[in-house]
Amino acid sequence: MTTLLRRNRDYTLLWVGQACAEVGFSASLIAFPLLVLALTGSAAASGLVLAVDAVAQLVVGIPGGALVDRWDRRRVMIACEGVQALALGSLVAVLLMDAATIPHLVAVAAVLGACRALFEPAEDASLPGLVADDQLATAIALNSARSSLGQLAGTAIGGVLFAVGRWVPFLLDLVTHLIAFTSLLFLRLRPRRVEKQALGSEILAGLRWVARHPEIRVTTLAAVALNLFFSAFYLIVIVLADRDGVPAGEIGVMAAMLGAGGIVGALVAPALHRALRPHIAIAGVFWAVTALAPLVLVVPGGYAMGAVFAAMALLAPTANTTITTHQLLLTPDDLRGRLSGVMNVAVGAAAAAAPRSAGCSSRR
Repeated sequence: MTTLLRRNRDYTLLWVGQACAEVGFSASLIAFPLLVLALTGSAAASGLVLAVDAVAQLVVGIPGGALVDRWDRRRVMIACEGVQALALGSLVAVLLMDAATIPHLVAVAAVLGACRALFEPAEDASLPGLVADDQLATAIALNSARSSLGQLAGTAIGGVLFAVGRWVPFLLDLVTHLIAFTSLLFLRLRPRRVEKQALGSEILAGLRWVARHPEIRVTTLAAVALNLFFSAFYLIVIVLADRDGVPAGEIGVMAAMLGAGGIVGALVAPALHRALRPHIAIAGVFWAVTALAPLVLVVPGGYAMGAVFAAMALLAPTANTTITTHQLLLTPDDLRGRLSGVMNVAVGAAAAAAPRSAGCSSRR
């Protein structure tokens, strides 16, 4: 973190707690399909559990943003962490008793997905109240780096811990959520005065806000396009590498290099955000991927593909930082939860569509 943000007690509490939670989440994310396969031997059942998590986030996303705007955001985050810890605790308990069932796993996945659909808008909407406007871009970029680091570490740890015991990755996730829960207890947020209307009216007000503001619409479409491209392209390249006989170890390193590029990109994003005009920062990543994407067809081996991946990922955090910062500063505080909910649903839908798009493309 920068020196100024490190001195920000409340942002540091939030960042550290969520950094731990990201590691636990990624560890359990890779362990969930492994657990279902071990219990049932069915790949379809594994897909069902992960799909329930994603569907819960999409279903709760837009109404969740409206609820975040009418409720105390700190309490929403605390409640989400506490409920996730309880759900994971129940899963660890049944695994230790060798009594896990698919309906229980589905229920836990639904709870985790719904909690994330509430937590993320609450965190996004709270961020401008925790940091100064001129530090918001840096805070958003550091949050992006936090997610990438957690994903890399958690994914690597989750597979190892699952080999130790089926319940161990979920215990790690439980402990990290308890750490995040505890850190949030000490978080200070300025109180807000909220004028409540009917929930349906509040949801419509959020959707109208996004629809009526061209800058919000355009930046939302840019974020959706970026997420769809990277999610689909990632799968396409892995399929192509496997067909070309690239060893599994090289494919793993290739995927890790994409994450490493994202981390480096997140660290330089604040400086690039300040140096570039918003439209250049956003358009730049589209220019970069347009120029670099064809290289994966001609470069030899997984390591070279990974290097191309890393280069493509360098500018994506700058675009995301610019989009999120611009949107949060443009949106009134009482609508920021709804903005984040709409964005999460739009981006989540793009991620859900990516595997099908990638599958169709890779068959051609």
